[in-house]
Amino acid sequence: MIWFGPAGNSDSFYEQGHAHSWEMPQWLRDMGLNAYEYQCTKSVNIKPETAGEIGEKARECNVRLSVHAPYYINLSSTEREKRDNSVRYILDTLRIARTMGASRIIVHPGYVSGTSRSTAVELALATLKESIDKAEEQGLSDITLCPEVLGKNNQLGRLEEVMELCGLDKRLIPCLDFAHLHSLTQGGMNTEEDFEKVFETVGKNLGKDRLKNVHIHFSRVEYGKGGEKKHWSYSDTEYGPDFDPLARVILKLGLEPVIICESRGTMAEDALTLKNIFFREAAELAKKSRPEARSQ
Repeated sequence: MIWFGPAGNSDSFYEQGHAHSWEMPQWLRDMGLNAYEYQCTKSVNIKPETAGEIGEKARECNVRLSVHAPYYINLSSTEREKRDNSVRYILDTLRIARTMGASRIIVHPGYVSGTSRSTAVELALATLKESIDKAEEQGLSDITLCPEVLGKNNQLGRLEEVMELCGLDKRLIPCLDFAHLHSLTQGGMNTEEDFEKVFETVGKNLGKDRLKNVHIHFSRVEYGKGGEKKHWSYSDTEYGPDFDPLARVILKLGLEPVIICESRGTMAEDALTLKNIFFREAAELAKKSRPEARSQ
């Protein structure tokens, strides 16, 4: 299985007269998509009744749900109060994910400010461990936490840092944001080899099972010296990365990820574009693997 869907609601969803997120699963299914990442990036303020309705519609439409936790989570803050709040925000997101029937939440690790990167990692590890322990106490540990690779130099969330965070517990799965990786590497995600190296790092650190089920964010991105600046639509081809080589690597490695498109305003339409690219590449691979093709 492979899942494709948007992060949040496309502009066209509202332009077509829709107003409620519980309408999204049906809308996505009608487009040919099967995943939806609900955005709690500004706060976890969705009513439980609404979350339940989204979950019910998603089950009816066979749409896989995930939830993005608030952006202002900072596991590595040097201020104890902010770390305590971050634990609370994670638990709030887990509870709403449970109500919604979402299987994963995506978490931004935080920032490197007023301390070294190594100290920031140590703080983040302790805060994440506290979050995991409290989730266990509250019966929420069956929902997967996905620390995300971030795209700015002053953020905690480089690939190796996310590997260290995920090493805390076998239930943690990384969110590989390839726009962020493209930004951090100053445009370095271009070839199949570039993408394969990322997956090799995940497999080496976390094992084959978690590699197979990684969570992926994808969009084109504008970046500067400090890293990520702005997400763009897939049609904005002056920006990278391209999805084609990533699709080929996913097929080559036999992965079954959730792929969430974070394009600017056209996330659902672009998720469908990514899906079409993937299955086009799958068809090409199948064609090449036929005996008659190999004999030529």
